Amino acid sequence: MSNLDRITLLKQFTEEEPENPFNWYALAIEHRESDPKEAHSLFMKLLSEHPTYLATYFPAAHLYAEMGDLEQSKVIFEDGISLAREQKNMKALQELQNAYQNFLFENDLD
Repeated sequence: MSNLDRITLLKQFTEEEPENPFNWYALAIEHRESDPKEAHSLFMKLLSEHPTYLATYFPAAHLYAEMGDLEQSKVIFEDGISLAREQKNMKALQELQNAYQNFLFENDLD
């Protein structure tokens, strides 16, 4: 299945089940390489409409950093870390904390 076919299928899923955050997440991930601006807007939608969908935070923070929005990326990492703690998801917490530390180091932030 080509990228375009997957995008078409995922868009159909978002129309059929707009309340399911996974459909929006999968569509954002699919757009990451081919259309970062569309992925960015989909991640914004997820963060505002489905803030407890933990999977969003890691790729969204990375995309914002790649697009040069370091401050927003930092906020997304911090929000994701807090959410992982709240949800007691230790694996996601560790992954987010490690990625956040790398992000801070690579961008000379603290």
